[in-house]
Amino acid sequence: MSEITLKFRSIWISDLHLGTSGCQTAYLLDFLKHCDADHLYLVGDIIDGWALKRSWFWQQSHNDVIQKILRKARKGTKVTYIPGNHDEGARQFLGLMFGEIIIEDEVIHTMANGKRFLVLHGDRFDGVVQCAKWLAIVGDRLYTITLKLNHWFNRARARMGLGYWSLSQFLKHKVKSAVSFVSNFETAVAAEAKALGLDGVICGHIHKAEMREIDGVLYCNDGDWVESLTALVELQNGELRILTWQKFFIDQQAELIDLYAPNSPLFEGMTA
Repeated sequence: MSEITLKFRSIWISDLHLGTSGCQTAYLLDFLKHCDADHLYLVGDIIDGWALKRSWFWQQSHNDVIQKILRKARKGTKVTYIPGNHDEGARQFLGLMFGEIIIEDEVIHTMANGKRFLVLHGDRFDGVVQCAKWLAIVGDRLYTITLKLNHWFNRARARMGLGYWSLSQFLKHKVKSAVSFVSNFETAVAAEAKALGLDGVICGHIHKAEMREIDGVLYCNDGDWVESLTALVELQNGELRILTWQKFFIDQQAELIDLYAPNSPLFEGMTA
């Protein structure tokens, strides 16, 4: 395995969904092993309390993820945990610190270039979660079924030497109502940042990694570790990039000349 370590100023990851069979712990552990940062933001849905209430699923690899994050905090990384809707129970501990990890509802992060970004999970901009939680839970169960189908489908792909492919993500990108929901969500979250006079917003929740300007505000979504296998990272000069870890995981043995270059296979997007 490659011993390359990528050093960033800040990392944002969300929607790990530990406690579910869909969590991609192998990719996630590899990412945590190879990436370091001064700031690590856990942007919600880290542990899936909804799923654990239905049935208990917790493997050693899930413990290993928690331990790696705690170890980073002990070694000096400033770790901020922002709960989401699936781990909303943690919101009763806002402002407290556990194992060097601070729990906050939302924060403002200042980039190295001085730009200020709102950081939040984003579920309060989801009308279904806020107004009809029962419907969100039904949708979550259907999503879980899709992920189980996805698991067996990818086992077959692995036998053929093919990489990970997300059936659930494909369906979300093809269903018109899902595409409309994502667009409305992005617009609402960006509007919140603009109302606060900020340069941008960083969130998770919808499992769709994205970075684009909306009405003068930079909207950034760090994706997830069930479908996208992505994170948002800040370089030392304040540039933001979406990092797709599957590409590095598969190609670790290759001799990558410049991992930080704009055209590196690690990254999907960038801004100054």
